[in-house]
Amino acid sequence: MFCKFLTTFLFLVVTFSWMPASSAAEDKSAKPASKKSKSEKEWRSLFDGKTLKGWESTKFGGEGDVTVENGAIILEIGNYMTGIRTTQKIPKINYEVELKAQRVAGTDFFCGMTFPVGDDPCSLILGGWGGGVCGLSSIDGLDASENQTTSYRQFKNETWYNVRLRVTKEKIEAWIDNEQIVDQELDGRRVSIRSEVELSKPFGFATWATCGALKDIKIRELPAKSKSKTESAPPKKS
Repeated sequence: MFCKFLTTFLFLVVTFSWMPASSAAEDKSAKPASKKSKSEKEWRSLFDGKTLKGWESTKFGGEGDVTVENGAIILEIGNYMTGIRTTQKIPKINYEVELKAQRVAGTDFFCGMTFPVGDDPCSLILGGWGGGVCGLSSIDGLDASENQTTSYRQFKNETWYNVRLRVTKEKIEAWIDNEQIVDQELDGRRVSIRSEVELSKPFGFATWATCGALKDIKIRELPAKSKSKTESAPPKKS
């Protein structure tokens, strides 16, 4: 009898010593699910796809009509500039903007995006100076057609292009369809805008003698400390 009791006791000891902790213990000791950094924000839409709520037509003088059609903001051809600017609150530094832009008709820039770089404004020009010049206006007083950000690209009318802009304390970066076209360091540089787009501040878009379309406009804040170039590049589309 004693041997049988001893055998049973040893069996129970071994069994319980190998059993996992109770679910209650696991719940108590489990680490909480990782959360995003407080400085990492979700994308925020700046255009509802239906109305111009949060936007106003820029009174350049001689501007074309601004309407919403088929989920896009249409900037009709003006004499010479047509534009919109947001009335919504946006960050001044450490943020990203993403949108789709199209040259509907015309031969000049269809996306002149003016944006803040801290307390200073700058503009990203796509398709200017006859249709193909891209770059920042202005860097050290030089336009997008004559500074180190100048590049050339052929744009097809009635074709959507994905545009992405990133502004940090260290640099301004821009991509078209995931191809980087701007990688401008800011240390020791002076950024500014041309006087023609003064009314686009703090954040707005303009076209020049061209009909342009914009949609899917969104923005998000970035951590104060910028990521490395390899980490920060937008993922390629599959």
